Amino acid sequence: MIPGAFEYHRPTSVADAVKLLSSLGDEARPLAGGHSLIPMMKLRFATPEHLVDLSAIDGLKGICRDGDAFIIGAMTSQSDILNSAEIASHLPILHETAKLIADPQVRYMGTLGGNVANGDPGNDMPAVMMALGATYRLEGPDGQRDAAATEFYQGAYFTALEPGEILSAVSIPIPETGHGYAYEKLKRKVGDYATAAAAVMLTMKDGKVATCSIALTNLSETPLLAEEAAAALIGTSLDEASLKAAVEAARAIMQPASDARGTPEYRTHVGGIMVMRAIQRAGQRAA
Repeated sequence: MIPGAFEYHRPTSVADAVKLLSSLGDEARPLAGGHSLIPMMKLRFATPEHLVDLSAIDGLKGICRDGDAFIIGAMTSQSDILNSAEIASHLPILHETAKLIADPQVRYMGTLGGNVANGDPGNDMPAVMMALGATYRLEGPDGQRDAAATEFYQGAYFTALEPGEILSAVSIPIPETGHGYAYEKLKRKVGDYATAAAAVMLTMKDGKVATCSIALTNLSETPLLAEEAAAALIGTSLDEASLKAAVEAARAIMQPASDARGTPEYRTHVGGIMVMRAIQRAGQRAA
């Protein structure tokens, strides 16, 4: 199908983008890579009268280290993440996840900000950001503010963004050297959203799990932080009993919808398998 008519705007600064979005109100939508919004417009699920293209704003692009964190601009592409030696070295779970997003053509245009900001429960990066303890920089007519990734998602396509605000950058604490990580994703075919996926970050000390975070993709209307599942692993050697307890705790919070990818029962079942595999791979890497 063909999208409805709209006016196109291409600001060159964050201030101009915020001014446009604020003045145009609910009839305007920011455009990042476009891989979520444009298909919705073609299906007439979204009918904005104005598109505010963020691609000409240089200040929204790039990866830099700031003390004990990496700051990644919202318009940094998935391809840029894959090509970053620093990301591969210090945040390898981002590298691993980016490789599982769609295909090379999409990764070349698709942005980190677009992936985390629109609240699509099928997007991969939101759960990873929750597992990493990331913070989002939001900029709007009232200035800047920060929102934790764990508090940003409120429902399918509903987030903490206020009218006129854009997500301008993501701040990610650098994990401890020698940490274990994994992102396990089950999908029907290359380029598809996850049927179920799990992100795991952990550290080991003296053969025991010292810290752990587990987050889930497309197993509810928002990404989920499986805190009880992670707590079940603390102080254990990732033995069979602790792995089983963590998987059951993760399954207990899953509420997947029934869709073409499977029934809720099936998706909950394979969601547990993704959690198990991610924990085991993260543990092997930490060891």
